[in-house]
Amino acid sequence: MNKGALSLLDDDFGPVASPRQRIRRMPASLQIRDALRERIIDLDFLPGQGLSRMELANEYGVSQTPVRDAMLQLEEEGLLVIYPQSKTEVSKIDVDQARETQFLRLALELEVTRGLARSADAERLAPARKVAASQEAALATGDLERFSRLDQVFHLTLCELAGAANLWRLVSAQSGHINRLRNLNLPDPGKPANIMHYHLKILAGIEAGDTAATEAAVREHLSGTLSMVPAIMTRYPDYF
Repeated sequence: MNKGALSLLDDDFGPVASPRQRIRRMPASLQIRDALRERIIDLDFLPGQGLSRMELANEYGVSQTPVRDAMLQLEEEGLLVIYPQSKTEVSKIDVDQARETQFLRLALELEVTRGLARSADAERLAPARKVAASQEAALATGDLERFSRLDQVFHLTLCELAGAANLWRLVSAQSGHINRLRNLNLPDPGKPANIMHYHLKILAGIEAGDTAATEAAVREHLSGTLSMVPAIMTRYPDYF
């Protein structure tokens, strides 16, 4: 498998390094941006929560400058709201932005999976099968954090196999709002099993060379979270 997907986890899909570990590689601002983005998406930092530049600098063992730069980048992504000379808060979830990003992701993944289905090469899909097997194991043990990480690796892997990894990363970098919605929905009974069902269905469609079945599975899979938005907003009104 391309190391791009494996960079999200270790080579054996093992534990993810903590985003709180001190930043050691340059550029520090990019490392901190990615770490903060992950904590926002994972709902470690909740919508509306204030963040202290000084406290984060101390936590990551850096000066405030790379933290400030990271925060500015996350503001551009819509994940932070910076009030000059006042405070910085985690943004509320923007449902309209989530819908727009999901539209882009659907367009990308439909094209990716159609192309893979046309080749119908089961051996080529071995990396994606490996990720799916690891995800099934995480589901069996109830490890939702690992399951969620592997969900991202699965989709990235398909894009890598189709030569579209950079496009996936571009869309993923703008997916903070939809990913927060997804994480709010993930603990719902049956949701993880439903995700696993569609991952296996997508792989089966690709291996069979059935573009219609593959496309239907992708559409159904990626529509799940947005269909639950009213219920999610009812349960978490302060997040919107």
